[in-house]
Amino acid sequence: QVQLAESGGGLVQAGGSLRLSCPASGRTFSSRAMGWFRQAPGKERGFVAGISSSGLNTYYADSVKGRFTISRDNAKDTVYLQMNSLKPEDTAVYYCAAQPIIRGSGTYNYTVSHDYEYWGQGTQVTVSS
Repeated sequence: QVQLAESGGGLVQAGGSLRLSCPASGRTFSSRAMGWFRQAPGKERGFVAGISSSGLNTYYADSVKGRFTISRDNAKDTVYLQMNSLKPEDTAVYYCAAQPIIRGSGTYNYTVSHDYEYWGQGTQVTVSS
């Protein structure tokens, strides 16, 4: 029902910035919470940021708080991740993900990868020192 296509990754020096984009296909984007995860070599996939379906609520991993900003434009069916003050430890493949549509009293955790229904293919971010 939903296809995600991340873009915007690349090579940047420490202290620099990148903006990742994740346009979504389908007509249910505005009803889904969205998230960004990342996976570095030899590490498990970890939570980076999440945003509610309305865009009014955002959540961040402690390691990126104050440096990264997640946002969404429901009119364009796109979620973004603005990354500032990048560090070498931010180097990873970044994935965009969409949660199921919430009906009734159902709840999902932004930080748990298993709670996301759809995933993009990932985009590489490399930060040099």
